[in-house]
Amino acid sequence: MQPADIRPAAPTEQTQSTFDLFLIFVGANVVATTFQVGASLASSFTLTRTIMLIAVGSVAGSALVAALAPLGPRLRVPSVIAARPALGMTGAALVAVVLYVSNFAWIALNNVIAASACARAAATWAGPAGASQAAWAVALGLIATIVVWRGPRAVARADRVAVPLMLMVGVALTVACVRASGAAPTPAAPTLGSMSPSRGLDVVIGYQVSWILMFADYSRYTRSARGSAIAVFLGLAITSVWMMPLGAIAARAAGSSDPGAMLDAVGLGAAGALLLTLATLTTNFVNIYMSSLAWKSLAPRAGDAAVIWSIGIIGTALSAVPGVWLDQYMNFMMTLGALLVPVGGVLVAHYYGPRRPLLDEALITELYDKAGAFRGMKVAGVGAWAAGAIAFFLAGSIGGTLPALVVSVVVYTLLR
Repeated sequence: MQPADIRPAAPTEQTQSTFDLFLIFVGANVVATTFQVGASLASSFTLTRTIMLIAVGSVAGSALVAALAPLGPRLRVPSVIAARPALGMTGAALVAVVLYVSNFAWIALNNVIAASACARAAATWAGPAGASQAAWAVALGLIATIVVWRGPRAVARADRVAVPLMLMVGVALTVACVRASGAAPTPAAPTLGSMSPSRGLDVVIGYQVSWILMFADYSRYTRSARGSAIAVFLGLAITSVWMMPLGAIAARAAGSSDPGAMLDAVGLGAAGALLLTLATLTTNFVNIYMSSLAWKSLAPRAGDAAVIWSIGIIGTALSAVPGVWLDQYMNFMMTLGALLVPVGGVLVAHYYGPRRPLLDEALITELYDKAGAFRGMKVAGVGAWAAGAIAFFLAGSIGGTLPALVVSVVVYTLLR
Protein backbone atom coordinates (compact mmCIF):
# COMPACT_ATOMS: atom_id res chain seq x y z
CA MET A 1 0.00 0.00 0.00
CA GLN A 2 1.28 3.45 -0.94
CA PRO A 3 0.64 6.47 1.33
CA ALA A 4 -1.94 8.09 -0.98
CA ASP A 5 -2.63 5.61 -3.76
CA ILE A 6 -5.94 6.11 -5.56
CA ARG A 7 -5.56 3.04 -7.76
CA PRO A 8 -7.67 -0.05 -6.99
CA ALA A 9 -6.18 -2.14 -4.22
CA ALA A 10 -5.03 -5.51 -5.49
CA PRO A 11 -6.80 -8.54 -3.94
CA THR A 12 -3.42 -9.53 -2.48
CA GLU A 13 -3.38 -6.20 -0.59
CA GLN A 14 -6.65 -6.94 1.21
CA THR A 15 -4.85 -8.21 4.29
CA GLN A 16 -6.17 -5.72 6.84
CA SER A 17 -8.25 -7.42 9.52
CA THR A 18 -11.69 -6.16 10.45
CA PHE A 19 -10.30 -5.56 13.94
CA ASP A 20 -7.67 -3.22 12.53
CA LEU A 21 -10.42 -1.42 10.60
CA PHE A 22 -12.41 -1.15 13.83
CA LEU A 23 -9.36 0.30 15.61
CA ILE A 24 -8.84 2.88 12.85
CA PHE A 25 -12.39 4.18 13.27
CA VAL A 26 -12.16 4.03 17.06
CA GLY A 27 -8.90 5.94 16.91
CA ALA A 28 -10.46 8.45 14.53
CA ASN A 29 -13.57 9.06 16.65
CA VAL A 30 -12.07 9.06 20.14
CA VAL A 31 -11.02 12.66 19.72
CA ALA A 32 -11.44 16.07 21.25
CA THR A 33 -14.07 17.08 18.69
CA THR A 34 -16.30 14.13 19.67
CA PHE A 35 -15.97 15.25 23.29
CA GLN A 36 -16.76 18.80 22.14
CA VAL A 37 -20.03 17.79 20.46
CA GLY A 38 -21.44 16.80 23.84
CA ALA A 39 -20.16 20.04 25.35
CA SER A 40 -21.89 22.06 22.62
CA LEU A 41 -25.26 20.53 23.58
CA ALA A 42 -24.89 20.90 27.34
CA SER A 43 -26.20 24.45 27.59
CA SER A 44 -29.36 23.76 25.56
CA PHE A 45 -30.67 20.51 27.06
CA THR A 46 -30.88 18.64 30.32
CA LEU A 47 -28.31 15.88 30.71
CA THR A 48 -30.95 13.19 30.13
CA ARG A 49 -32.18 14.84 26.93
CA THR A 50 -28.61 15.35 25.77
CA ILE A 51 -27.78 11.67 26.21
CA MET A 52 -30.95 10.64 24.34
CA LEU A 53 -30.08 12.89 21.40
CA ILE A 54 -26.53 11.56 21.36
CA ALA A 55 -27.68 7.93 21.38
CA VAL A 56 -30.16 8.37 18.52
CA GLY A 57 -27.90 10.60 16.44
CA SER A 58 -24.83 8.41 16.90
CA VAL A 59 -26.62 5.25 15.79
CA ALA A 60 -28.32 6.94 12.82
CA GLY A 61 -25.17 8.66 11.55
CA SER A 62 -22.99 5.59 12.03
CA ALA A 63 -25.51 3.41 10.19
CA LEU A 64 -25.36 5.66 7.11
CA VAL A 65 -21.56 5.49 6.96
CA ALA A 66 -21.53 1.74 7.68
CA ALA A 67 -24.05 1.09 4.89
CA LEU A 68 -21.48 2.27 2.35
CA ALA A 69 -18.44 0.59 3.95
CA PRO A 70 -18.94 -2.76 2.09
CA LEU A 71 -18.25 -0.95 -1.18
CA GLY A 72 -14.60 -0.75 -0.13
CA PRO A 73 -13.92 -4.51 -0.15
CA ARG A 74 -16.06 -5.00 -3.27
CA LEU A 75 -14.70 -2.16 -5.43
CA ARG A 76 -11.27 -1.81 -3.76
CA VAL A 77 -11.16 1.93 -4.61
CA PRO A 78 -11.14 5.12 -2.49
CA SER A 79 -14.45 6.77 -1.61
CA VAL A 80 -14.09 9.71 -4.02
CA ILE A 81 -13.55 7.23 -6.88
CA ALA A 82 -16.53 5.12 -5.82
CA ALA A 83 -18.69 8.29 -6.02
CA ARG A 84 -18.03 8.68 -9.77
CA PRO A 85 -20.85 6.46 -11.09
CA ALA A 86 -23.46 8.45 -9.17
CA LEU A 87 -22.02 11.97 -9.52
CA GLY A 88 -19.80 11.71 -12.57
CA MET A 89 -16.10 12.54 -12.51
CA THR A 90 -16.79 16.27 -12.23
CA GLY A 91 -19.32 15.79 -9.45
CA ALA A 92 -16.97 13.45 -7.60
CA ALA A 93 -14.27 16.10 -7.98
CA LEU A 94 -16.58 18.55 -6.16
CA VAL A 95 -16.90 16.01 -3.34
CA ALA A 96 -13.10 15.74 -3.28
CA VAL A 97 -12.81 19.53 -2.94
CA VAL A 98 -15.30 19.53 -0.04
CA LEU A 99 -13.32 16.76 1.64
CA TYR A 100 -9.98 18.44 1.01
CA VAL A 101 -11.04 21.85 2.34
CA SER A 102 -13.08 20.61 5.32
CA ASN A 103 -10.25 18.42 6.55
CA PHE A 104 -8.04 21.49 7.01
CA ALA A 105 -10.62 22.65 9.53
CA TRP A 106 -10.69 19.25 11.25
CA ILE A 107 -6.89 19.11 11.49
CA ALA A 108 -6.78 22.63 12.91
CA LEU A 109 -9.63 21.97 15.36
CA ASN A 110 -8.00 18.83 16.72
CA ASN A 111 -4.61 20.53 17.07
CA VAL A 112 -6.13 23.58 18.78
CA ILE A 113 -8.07 21.60 21.38
CA ALA A 114 -5.25 19.16 22.20
CA ALA A 115 -2.55 21.85 22.20
CA SER A 116 -4.61 23.98 24.57
CA ALA A 117 -4.98 21.12 27.05
CA CYS A 118 -1.29 20.14 26.74
CA ALA A 119 -0.08 23.70 27.24
CA ARG A 120 -2.30 24.12 30.27
CA ALA A 121 -1.08 20.87 31.83
CA ALA A 122 2.58 21.50 30.94
CA ALA A 123 2.52 24.95 32.52
CA THR A 124 2.01 23.36 35.94
CA TRP A 125 5.33 21.51 35.85
CA ALA A 126 7.44 23.27 33.20
CA GLY A 127 6.33 26.85 33.68
CA PRO A 128 5.95 29.26 30.76
CA ALA A 129 8.44 27.25 28.66
CA GLY A 130 5.97 24.38 28.38
CA ALA A 131 2.88 26.53 27.94
CA SER A 132 3.31 27.46 24.28
CA GLN A 133 0.13 26.34 22.55
CA ALA A 134 1.66 27.02 19.14
CA ALA A 135 4.63 24.74 19.86
CA TRP A 136 2.34 21.91 20.95
CA ALA A 137 0.17 22.35 17.86
CA VAL A 138 3.19 22.22 15.54
CA ALA A 139 4.57 19.12 17.24
CA LEU A 140 1.25 17.26 17.05
CA GLY A 141 0.81 18.23 13.41
CA LEU A 142 4.29 17.05 12.42
CA ILE A 143 4.02 13.70 14.20
CA ALA A 144 0.68 12.90 12.54
CA THR A 145 2.02 13.89 9.13
CA ILE A 146 5.09 11.66 9.46
CA VAL A 147 3.00 8.61 10.33
CA VAL A 148 0.63 9.13 7.37
CA TRP A 149 3.60 9.67 5.07
CA ARG A 150 4.76 6.18 6.07
CA GLY A 151 1.47 4.71 4.76
CA PRO A 152 -1.70 2.92 5.97
CA ARG A 153 0.25 0.09 7.60
CA ALA A 154 2.14 2.61 9.74
CA VAL A 155 -1.22 4.14 10.71
CA ALA A 156 -2.54 0.70 11.71
CA ARG A 157 0.60 -0.02 13.80
CA ALA A 158 0.36 3.34 15.53
CA ASP A 159 -3.33 2.77 16.28
CA ARG A 160 -2.54 -0.60 17.86
CA VAL A 161 -0.45 1.26 20.42
CA ALA A 162 -2.42 4.49 20.74
CA VAL A 163 -5.98 3.14 20.88
CA PRO A 164 -5.46 0.86 23.93
CA LEU A 165 -3.75 3.75 25.74
CA MET A 166 -6.64 6.04 24.84
CA LEU A 167 -9.12 3.50 26.12
CA MET A 168 -7.33 3.29 29.46
CA VAL A 169 -7.19 7.05 29.87
CA GLY A 170 -10.76 7.23 28.59
CA VAL A 171 -11.88 4.96 31.41
CA ALA A 172 -10.22 7.34 33.87
CA LEU A 173 -12.04 10.25 32.22
CA THR A 174 -15.31 8.34 32.46
CA VAL A 175 -14.85 7.73 36.17
CA ALA A 176 -13.93 11.38 36.73
CA CYS A 177 -16.98 12.63 34.82
CA VAL A 178 -19.34 10.28 36.65
CA ARG A 179 -17.99 11.56 39.96
CA ALA A 180 -18.39 15.15 38.80
CA SER A 181 -21.89 14.67 37.43
CA GLY A 182 -23.49 14.83 40.86
CA ALA A 183 -21.93 18.19 41.56
CA ALA A 184 -22.33 19.66 38.07
CA PRO A 185 -24.28 22.96 38.11
CA THR A 186 -27.47 23.09 36.08
CA PRO A 187 -27.43 25.81 33.37
CA ALA A 188 -29.70 28.77 33.94
CA ALA A 189 -33.28 28.24 32.83
CA PRO A 190 -33.21 30.85 30.00
CA THR A 191 -30.33 29.01 28.37
CA LEU A 192 -32.05 25.64 28.28
CA GLY A 193 -34.06 25.14 25.12
CA SER A 194 -32.04 27.62 23.03
CA MET A 195 -31.65 24.85 20.46
CA SER A 196 -34.49 22.60 19.35
CA PRO A 197 -34.08 18.83 19.88
CA SER A 198 -34.23 18.24 16.12
CA ARG A 199 -31.39 20.71 15.58
CA GLY A 200 -29.43 19.04 18.35
CA LEU A 201 -29.93 15.78 16.51
CA ASP A 202 -28.64 17.44 13.34
CA VAL A 203 -25.44 18.40 15.16
CA VAL A 204 -24.80 14.83 16.33
CA ILE A 205 -25.68 13.20 13.01
CA GLY A 206 -23.73 15.86 11.10
CA TYR A 207 -20.67 14.99 13.14
CA GLN A 208 -21.05 11.25 12.53
CA VAL A 209 -21.71 11.71 8.83
CA SER A 210 -18.54 13.79 8.51
CA TRP A 211 -16.83 10.37 8.22
CA ILE A 212 -18.93 9.36 5.23
CA LEU A 213 -16.30 10.41 2.71
CA MET A 214 -13.90 7.77 4.04
CA PHE A 215 -16.36 4.86 3.82
CA ALA A 216 -14.08 2.96 1.41
CA ASP A 217 -10.66 4.54 2.02
CA TYR A 218 -9.63 2.00 4.63
CA SER A 219 -12.23 -0.74 4.18
CA ARG A 220 -10.88 -1.44 0.67
CA TYR A 221 -7.91 -3.13 2.31
CA THR A 222 -10.22 -5.51 4.18
CA ARG A 223 -11.58 -8.60 2.43
CA SER A 224 -14.89 -9.01 4.28
CA ALA A 225 -17.72 -6.69 3.16
CA ARG A 226 -19.98 -7.65 6.06
CA GLY A 227 -17.13 -7.40 8.56
CA SER A 228 -16.28 -3.93 7.25
CA ALA A 229 -19.81 -2.67 7.82
CA ILE A 230 -19.86 -4.03 11.37
CA ALA A 231 -16.40 -2.66 12.18
CA VAL A 232 -17.25 0.84 10.90
CA PHE A 233 -20.63 0.95 12.64
CA LEU A 234 -19.31 -0.20 16.01
CA GLY A 235 -16.17 1.92 15.79
CA LEU A 236 -18.21 5.10 15.28
CA ALA A 237 -21.33 4.39 17.34
CA ILE A 238 -19.65 3.05 20.49
CA THR A 239 -17.12 5.85 20.73
CA SER A 240 -19.70 8.59 20.18
CA VAL A 241 -22.19 7.17 22.68
CA TRP A 242 -19.28 7.01 25.13
CA MET A 243 -17.38 10.28 24.54
CA MET A 244 -20.13 12.78 23.75
CA PRO A 245 -21.97 12.42 27.10
CA LEU A 246 -18.64 12.87 28.89
CA GLY A 247 -18.22 16.18 27.10
CA ALA A 248 -21.69 17.26 28.21
CA ILE A 249 -20.99 16.28 31.83
CA ALA A 250 -17.60 18.02 31.87
CA ALA A 251 -19.05 21.19 30.32
CA ARG A 252 -21.78 21.32 32.95
CA ALA A 253 -19.22 20.78 35.70
CA ALA A 254 -17.01 23.58 34.36
CA GLY A 255 -19.83 25.90 33.36
CA SER A 256 -17.87 26.32 30.13
CA SER A 257 -17.17 24.51 26.87
CA ASP A 258 -13.45 25.35 26.97
CA PRO A 259 -11.59 21.99 26.75
CA GLY A 260 -8.91 22.84 29.30
CA ALA A 261 -11.45 24.15 31.78
CA MET A 262 -13.62 21.06 31.37
CA LEU A 263 -10.72 18.69 32.09
CA ASP A 264 -9.67 20.73 35.13
CA ALA A 265 -13.25 20.75 36.42
CA VAL A 266 -13.34 16.95 36.55
CA GLY A 267 -9.82 16.76 38.05
CA LEU A 268 -8.12 15.23 35.03
CA GLY A 269 -5.76 17.90 33.72
CA ALA A 270 -2.58 15.96 32.77
CA ALA A 271 -4.30 12.64 32.03
CA GLY A 272 -6.92 14.45 29.99
CA ALA A 273 -4.21 16.20 28.00
CA LEU A 274 -2.66 12.78 27.25
CA LEU A 275 -6.01 11.51 26.01
CA LEU A 276 -6.52 14.51 23.74
CA THR A 277 -2.97 14.21 22.41
CA LEU A 278 -3.33 10.56 21.45
CA ALA A 279 -6.81 11.20 20.09
CA THR A 280 -5.62 14.12 17.98
CA LEU A 281 -2.81 12.07 16.46
CA THR A 282 -4.99 9.07 15.55
CA THR A 283 -7.72 11.26 14.08
CA ASN A 284 -5.38 13.46 12.12
CA PHE A 285 -3.82 10.30 10.65
CA VAL A 286 -7.19 9.76 9.02
CA ASN A 287 -7.80 13.42 8.12
CA ILE A 288 -4.46 13.82 6.34
CA TYR A 289 -4.85 10.49 4.53
CA MET A 290 -8.39 11.34 3.36
CA SER A 291 -7.29 14.75 2.08
CA SER A 292 -4.35 13.15 0.29
CA LEU A 293 -6.63 10.74 -1.54
CA ALA A 294 -8.99 13.60 -2.43
CA TRP A 295 -6.16 15.67 -3.90
CA LYS A 296 -4.71 12.70 -5.78
CA SER A 297 -8.12 12.10 -7.35
CA LEU A 298 -7.97 15.67 -8.67
CA ALA A 299 -4.27 15.62 -9.62
CA PRO A 300 -3.17 11.97 -10.02
CA ARG A 301 0.40 12.91 -10.97
CA ALA A 302 1.02 14.82 -7.72
CA GLY A 303 3.75 13.24 -5.60
CA ASP A 304 2.59 11.43 -2.45
CA ALA A 305 5.12 13.10 -0.15
CA ALA A 306 4.39 16.61 -1.44
CA VAL A 307 0.62 16.13 -1.07
CA ILE A 308 0.80 14.68 2.44
CA TRP A 309 3.29 17.19 3.77
CA SER A 310 1.49 20.19 2.27
CA ILE A 311 -1.78 19.08 3.88
CA GLY A 312 -0.18 18.47 7.27
CA ILE A 313 1.66 21.78 7.27
CA ILE A 314 -1.34 23.87 6.14
CA GLY A 315 -3.61 22.23 8.72
CA THR A 316 -1.03 22.87 11.44
CA ALA A 317 -0.56 26.49 10.36
CA LEU A 318 -4.31 27.13 10.63
CA SER A 319 -4.10 26.15 14.30
CA ALA A 320 -2.55 29.58 14.93
CA VAL A 321 -6.06 31.14 15.13
CA PRO A 322 -7.66 28.95 17.85
CA GLY A 323 -10.58 31.19 18.75
CA VAL A 324 -12.12 31.07 15.28
CA TRP A 325 -12.40 27.28 15.17
CA LEU A 326 -14.05 26.85 18.57
CA ASP A 327 -16.41 29.81 18.10
CA GLN A 328 -17.71 28.47 14.78
CA TYR A 329 -17.83 24.80 15.76
CA MET A 330 -21.63 24.44 15.79
CA ASN A 331 -22.03 26.21 12.44
CA PHE A 332 -19.33 23.97 10.99
CA MET A 333 -21.25 20.84 12.06
CA MET A 334 -24.47 22.11 10.52
CA THR A 335 -22.77 22.97 7.23
CA LEU A 336 -21.13 19.55 7.04
CA GLY A 337 -24.47 17.88 7.70
CA ALA A 338 -26.11 19.83 4.89
CA LEU A 339 -23.34 18.90 2.44
CA LEU A 340 -22.65 15.30 3.39
CA VAL A 341 -26.00 13.75 4.35
CA PRO A 342 -27.30 14.21 0.76
CA VAL A 343 -24.07 12.69 -0.63
CA GLY A 344 -24.75 9.62 1.51
CA GLY A 345 -28.35 9.52 0.25
CA VAL A 346 -27.26 9.67 -3.39
CA LEU A 347 -24.69 6.90 -2.95
CA VAL A 348 -27.11 4.66 -1.03
CA ALA A 349 -29.74 5.17 -3.76
CA HIS A 350 -27.21 4.40 -6.49
CA TYR A 351 -25.63 1.27 -5.02
CA TYR A 352 -28.62 -0.19 -3.15
CA GLY A 353 -31.68 1.20 -4.94
CA PRO A 354 -33.38 0.16 -8.19
CA ARG A 355 -31.01 -0.55 -11.10
CA ARG A 356 -28.10 -1.16 -8.75
CA PRO A 357 -24.83 -1.67 -10.67
CA LEU A 358 -22.90 -4.91 -10.95
CA LEU A 359 -19.74 -4.51 -8.88
CA ASP A 360 -17.29 -6.30 -11.15
CA GLU A 361 -13.86 -5.70 -12.68
CA ALA A 362 -15.42 -3.97 -15.70
CA LEU A 363 -16.96 -1.34 -13.42
CA ILE A 364 -13.68 -0.85 -11.55
CA THR A 365 -11.87 -0.24 -14.85
CA GLU A 366 -14.59 2.17 -16.01
CA LEU A 367 -14.17 4.24 -12.84
CA TYR A 368 -10.79 5.46 -14.11
CA ASP A 369 -11.69 5.93 -17.79
CA LYS A 370 -11.81 9.69 -18.42
CA ALA A 371 -13.57 9.14 -21.75
CA GLY A 372 -15.96 6.52 -20.37
CA ALA A 373 -19.52 6.51 -19.10
CA PHE A 374 -18.70 8.48 -15.94
CA ARG A 375 -17.03 11.47 -17.59
CA GLY A 376 -18.38 14.94 -16.86
CA MET A 377 -21.16 15.57 -14.35
CA LYS A 378 -24.14 13.31 -13.72
CA VAL A 379 -27.20 15.54 -13.54
CA ALA A 380 -29.20 13.05 -11.45
CA GLY A 381 -26.52 12.74 -8.78
CA VAL A 382 -25.47 16.37 -8.53
CA GLY A 383 -29.08 17.54 -8.77
CA ALA A 384 -30.13 15.22 -5.95
CA TRP A 385 -27.14 16.35 -3.88
CA ALA A 386 -28.13 20.01 -4.34
CA ALA A 387 -31.80 19.29 -3.62
CA GLY A 388 -30.90 17.46 -0.41
CA ALA A 389 -28.67 20.31 0.76
CA ILE A 390 -31.42 22.85 0.07
CA ALA A 391 -33.92 20.69 1.97
CA PHE A 392 -31.54 20.57 4.95
CA PHE A 393 -31.36 24.36 5.21
CA LEU A 394 -35.06 24.94 4.48
CA ALA A 395 -36.07 22.51 7.23
CA GLY A 396 -35.03 25.06 9.84
CA SER A 397 -35.84 24.20 13.43
CA ILE A 398 -37.63 20.95 12.54
CA GLY A 399 -34.25 19.40 11.73
CA GLY A 400 -32.64 18.92 8.35
CA THR A 401 -31.16 15.42 8.45
CA LEU A 402 -34.20 13.33 7.58
CA PRO A 403 -35.55 15.76 4.94
CA ALA A 404 -32.12 15.98 3.29
CA LEU A 405 -31.73 12.19 3.22
CA VAL A 406 -35.24 11.51 1.89
CA VAL A 407 -35.11 14.27 -0.73
CA SER A 408 -31.69 13.20 -2.05
CA VAL A 409 -32.76 9.54 -2.36
CA VAL A 410 -36.12 10.33 -4.00
CA VAL A 411 -34.76 12.96 -6.40
CA TYR A 412 -31.88 10.73 -7.48
CA THR A 413 -34.18 7.76 -8.04
CA LEU A 414 -36.58 9.82 -10.13
CA LEU A 415 -33.95 11.65 -12.18
CA ARG A 416 -31.92 8.54 -12.80
